[in-house]
Amino acid sequence: MDLSKSKDDLLRKLRREIDDECVLDAMRRVPRDLFVTAVNYAYSYDDRPLPIGEGQTISQPFIVALMTQALRLEETSKVLELGTGSGYQTAILAELAGQVVSVERLPNLAMSAKVILDNLGYTKVSIHIASDALGWPDYAPYDAILVTAAAPKVPQTLIDQLKIGGRLVIPVGSRWEQNLVQVIKHEDEREVSYLTACRFVPLIGEDAWDEES
Repeated sequence: MDLSKSKDDLLRKLRREIDDECVLDAMRRVPRDLFVTAVNYAYSYDDRPLPIGEGQTISQPFIVALMTQALRLEETSKVLELGTGSGYQTAILAELAGQVVSVERLPNLAMSAKVILDNLGYTKVSIHIASDALGWPDYAPYDAILVTAAAPKVPQTLIDQLKIGGRLVIPVGSRWEQNLVQVIKHEDEREVSYLTACRFVPLIGEDAWDEES
């Protein structure tokens, strides 16, 4: 099945709201069809989330593009991603940044994503199994942090892992409805901007949701 027309249609749609050409080029280069399950292959370039197993999803392409754009990445950026999932967002980040550190709490997803990313030649990515503590402080501070799961509030743990001037993009709200926010860390304060309404799976860990909540 040739998905090239579907991909072109998706990119035309994204261009209406995403103005960062580097992000759009990255979305063009990364084959989303390699990150979806076989049963959803025909829908790879639909602008919607798709299930990837274990109660998780691959994010809607528009949300991937919006979150990535809000990070304002450079070729030298060191990025932390919470929630590797399928590895699709990880690949987009790797197209734009100098180093990507990604953490995933579900070992099967982490392993599957690593295989795909390795096969695609993304050598600037390291994937780790998440602990109860959020993030990956061993490699901090980061220029940017992207979170693909929703927290009840902006976790101070993640702010602490950002450089001054760094950006955090995270869904914040209830377990069912959230707002996507961009947080810029300044010396003595946070600058918070609201990007769009969204719906993500919950972020599990200290300074976020308990697994059984």
